[in-house]
Amino acid sequence: MRLVSIPPPSGPQPPHDPRDFGGPYPGLPPQGAHPPQQFPYGGQQGLAPYGLYGPYGPRPPAAVNGVAVAALVFGVLCFLPAVGLVLGLVALWQIRRRGERGRGMAIAGAALSSLGLALWTVSLATGFAADVWEAVEDGARGNSVLTLRKGDCFDSPGGLEGWAADADPVPCAGEHDGEVFAVVTVPDGAFPGEDDLSATADDRCYDLRDAYVMDGWALPAEVDVYYLLPSRESWRFGDREITCVFGNRDAQQTLTGSLRRDETTLDAHQLAYLEAADVLNDALDRAPEAEYVEDDLPGHKEWAAEMAAALAEQTRLLREHRWPADAQRPVRELTADLDEAEEEWAKAAASGDVDTYYEHYDRGWDLVDPDGSVTARKALGLATAPPVYDEEAERDTDSGGMQV
Repeated sequence: MRLVSIPPPSGPQPPHDPRDFGGPYPGLPPQGAHPPQQFPYGGQQGLAPYGLYGPYGPRPPAAVNGVAVAALVFGVLCFLPAVGLVLGLVALWQIRRRGERGRGMAIAGAALSSLGLALWTVSLATGFAADVWEAVEDGARGNSVLTLRKGDCFDSPGGLEGWAADADPVPCAGEHDGEVFAVVTVPDGAFPGEDDLSATADDRCYDLRDAYVMDGWALPAEVDVYYLLPSRESWRFGDREITCVFGNRDAQQTLTGSLRRDETTLDAHQLAYLEAADVLNDALDRAPEAEYVEDDLPGHKEWAAEMAAALAEQTRLLREHRWPADAQRPVRELTADLDEAEEEWAKAAASGDVDTYYEHYDRGWDLVDPDGSVTARKALGLATAPPVYDEEAERDTDSGGMQV
């Protein structure tokens, strides 16, 4: 084996040691000489107290790589597994390059992160993430919009427009920003986009409005329909709910008192009356698209026949129910008017020309005028102010949505 001498390092040299053995370099023994071994700080042969030793005495151990520590933390906690994997690989590269410690931590972090990434992939494929979202949602408490359910009233820090994440539950009897009247679950699959979700919410929420407020007369004119939509981010974790909300038409104003008028708040007589009235309301909603009879006489005649059938069903329901004593007379008088209305609508359906149709249509319409039911409603304890038609209260599909 050829021994190659290594020249002394450049720069200042260590001071001359009085134990110089006369070798070619100060402080080093000549060839063949063996100086006594010295172990500072009480060390013994085979031990290296306080770390490693260099030619000029003890030196500190190599630093621990910080990226390796971060990789291990991400791996153990198993969140953002892709980040933990990348940090582990970066740490291994830096350790090799810098001679730092922490190789075991980097390897462990990368391995745990790889396992976490694999588990996330499997969970997304099997629907486990949706179960996790449901568990998080069910376990949520306090002011999350995800906890809102039918019948809840709440305040929202930003009102009822834009993005919302918080909803502070409040009693419905006092002032509040919104009242939930329905929760709609949409089909699973890829995120449909805000426009499609808004269209679904617009249709479903308005359809479900009458089930929550069966007495349409009790719905104040200033009330409008809003809805909370899943965001793209919440959709990834299984959020599939559209929350339908009543709020003030002015989104920065409040409501007072619950609007709920269904089987949970109405008595049996009120329910019977509203169910009978709803039969006629459904027929009224099926009016022809052509506003003028001249433009579609066959369509208007068909609708008149539907009106006559609805009136016959309504009067049957009113007669079959046993009303309280103070409501019997007004309900009986209302039923007599509806009998006459049925005859006029039937004649309109059988008319052979526009003038004859209008003649019977006008009489039939007068007999179903809302004012004719005020006395019966008052006797039953229902709202007595007919709703006022307002074009501004029409659906506004562009401004009723919020996102979670």
